[in-house]
Amino acid sequence: MKINHPALINSLRLAYSAEKAAAYAYIGHARSLKNPGEKEAVQQIEKDEWEHRENVLIIMQQHEVSVSKYYEFKYFLVGRLISFSCYFIGRFMPYFFAGKLESGNVCEYFKMMKFFHSIGITEHDKVLHEMGIKEKEHEVFFLEMIKDESWMPFFEKIFKWGEENSLNDVDLETERDISKSEQKEYCNK
Repeated sequence: MKINHPALINSLRLAYSAEKAAAYAYIGHARSLKNPGEKEAVQQIEKDEWEHRENVLIIMQQHEVSVSKYYEFKYFLVGRLISFSCYFIGRFMPYFFAGKLESGNVCEYFKMMKFFHSIGITEHDKVLHEMGIKEKEHEVFFLEMIKDESWMPFFEKIFKWGEENSLNDVDLETERDISKSEQKEYCNK
């Protein structure tokens, strides 16, 4: 069923391409790490991003939404540039900026769910909810890896993300269930 909702269409196209950028960035991030446990965790997050991309494509195809060639090119370059930079910017910054990115990505999936609801479509709620929650798990992981670093207070103040500043209001500890998420209006910040 073709949809006529420009904001939703753009959101789907952007998410599809941005997931590729994130996956490419995590390839470089993982390769730049020395700790095998950290490397494995970031590689798993990369796999999650590829899975999200596949899920978004399935939704796009179902609603006859084409892939944006512009976004694909742009986010290919962004992902590769970030991947390359991870070898030179140390351990802290890749974790910090990945956490901030994931923090913002959480709401993208909850907003898509709201857009679909506005046109009477609820069949994607489960997968969109799961992807939003997975992005929140990524955010929490990245924050946990650097929360005690000496640079953290400075970066949190400048970039408005960290233990006291999330870009979303999703609570992993109490709200993993989709029915609870529907009752609470997430991502109204």
